[in-house]
Amino acid sequence: MMSIPQRLIGEALLISARKYPEKTAIIAKGKEFSYASLKESAENLSNHLVNSGIKKGDRVAIYMNNSWECIVSIYAASIAGAVFLVINPQTKASKLLYILNDSGAKILISETFLKNELSQALKDAKDIQEVILTGEVDLSLKYHFKLINFEDSLLTSKNNTNFPNIIPLDLAALIYTSGSTGFPKGVMMTHQSMVFTSWSLIEYLRLTEEERILLLLPLAFDYGLYQLIMAITIGGTLIVEESFIFPATIYKNINLYKPTVFPGVPTIYAMMIATNKKSNLSFDFIKKVTNTAASLPAEFTPELKKIFPNALIFRMYGLTECKRVCYLEPELIDIKKDSVGKAIPGTEVFLLSPDGNPVPAGEPGILHIRGPHVMLGYLNNDELSREMLKPGKLPGEKVLCSNDWFVMDEGGFLYFQGRNDDIIKTRGEKVSPIEIEKVAVIGVPDNIMGESIVVFITMHDQSTLNEKEVQNECAKNLESFMIPQKVIFLKEMPKSSNGKIDKKELKNNFLKNE
Repeated sequence: MMSIPQRLIGEALLISARKYPEKTAIIAKGKEFSYASLKESAENLSNHLVNSGIKKGDRVAIYMNNSWECIVSIYAASIAGAVFLVINPQTKASKLLYILNDSGAKILISETFLKNELSQALKDAKDIQEVILTGEVDLSLKYHFKLINFEDSLLTSKNNTNFPNIIPLDLAALIYTSGSTGFPKGVMMTHQSMVFTSWSLIEYLRLTEEERILLLLPLAFDYGLYQLIMAITIGGTLIVEESFIFPATIYKNINLYKPTVFPGVPTIYAMMIATNKKSNLSFDFIKKVTNTAASLPAEFTPELKKIFPNALIFRMYGLTECKRVCYLEPELIDIKKDSVGKAIPGTEVFLLSPDGNPVPAGEPGILHIRGPHVMLGYLNNDELSREMLKPGKLPGEKVLCSNDWFVMDEGGFLYFQGRNDDIIKTRGEKVSPIEIEKVAVIGVPDNIMGESIVVFITMHDQSTLNEKEVQNECAKNLESFMIPQKVIFLKEMPKSSNGKIDKKELKNNFLKNE
C-alpha cells in the first residue's frame, strides 16, 4: 500500500498509530500509553471539540503541566482543525487573561490544580465558551461558560461529527513568547511550517523510530513542544517529566526508562555537572544531547562528555519565530568550540548591516533567516510583524530578521555576538524587564542561568524596603523564572544625555563590583 505523505501536524499521529499501534508512544507518571491509545483519546476529544462548536481556525488554549492529558489535547485540537496554544502552567492570572483574550480562545483545557489563577482570569475572559478540567470538578457551579470534566469529554459520540478541510497553509499553533512591550506575542505557525521544521530537525539530529526522547521542558516552550512533535513523527517514545525541580527523581527515572535523546538547557547541564563533581553521574545509554535557549558554554563540553560518554552533543541556536536557525555537527564541537554551526536543512541564513547591506566574512552583522519555517507574523500586531519580517528575494516572500548580532566565518559557521534588545534569557526563558517592573532591570552573564536578573531601585527618603521583600512581592505576580536574583538600591539612577536611565553604565558598574 502506498504511504501517504504528512502534510498536517495531526497526521503524524495517525501515520505512526497505523504503523506502530501497540508501541509505547508516551510514558507519563509511571504509566505507558500506546500509539493506538493516544490516537483513540485524541480523536474522541477532537470529536467533542467539534460537537462543542469548534470550527476551522478557532483557538483552543491548553493551560496545563506536562502530562498525558496535555498531549492528548494538543493532538485533539490539531485533528479538529483548531489552532492550539499551550500556556505555561506557571503563568499568573493577569498574563493568562491577556493570552486568552489576545488569542480569542473559545475552549480552555486545564486542570483543577491551577484553579486559583484560572478563577481570576476567567472572570474577564471574553471569548471562552467552554472549560474542560482534569481532576475533581464541581459541575453544580454556574458560570458564563460550559464546564466539563476531561474524562467525560473523551466519551463523546463520533456520530455526525463533520471535520473541517484543513490544508498546510492553515494556522496550526500560536506560540506565545515574551516581548519588549512586556506583553507576550503570539507567534503564528502554519501546519506547513511546523511539519517542515519537525522533519528538518529529525534529519540533522539523525533520529529514528528507536528513539526514546526525554521531555524535561514545558510543552509551552517550543523546545519542549517539538520534542513531542518529533517523537510522534518518527514513531518513537516520549518520556514525560513535568520539570527538573527534583533532579534525584529525574535521575532515577532516566535509569529506569533509559532515554536515548536528552534535550536540555544550560541551567540543567550546570546542575548535572555540579552533581557529577560530588558523585558519579553517568548515562551511557543516551546517544544524543541537545542544547538551545541559551548558549552552551564551551567549558561545559568536557564535563558533559563524562556524564554522557556515548552521546553526540548538538549545540544549536534558534528563536520562537522560526523555531530553529542553525546547529553544529557534533563531530565539530571540539573544533568549532564557540560556533552554533550552520543553517538547519532546507533553510538559508545571511548577515546584513543595520542599513541592509551584505556583511563580509569575519565582520559582525544582523542574522537573517530564510525558509519554510519562518512564522507568518505576530497575532494582532502588524507593526511588530513588519519589524521582524522583511521583504525577501522573491515576490511576496518574507525573511526573518533575528535582531541578533553574529559573525560568519569563511566556512559559513556562525558565532553569536549579542542581542539587539534588552530581553534577558534566564533559565531558558525570555524575560522582558518591563514585565518585571518599570525600574532599571538588566541581565548579567550567568553560567547556570544564561543571564541572571538584577533590579536597581531608587527609594523615597522615608521608604524602607529590602531585597527579600521585593523578591516576595515579585513572586506573587510573576513566574518563578522572572523573579530577580539580586535587588540593588541606589540613591540615584545614572542617566544618559537624553535623560533615560543608562543601563549600560549600570551593568558595567555591577560587573566591576562583582
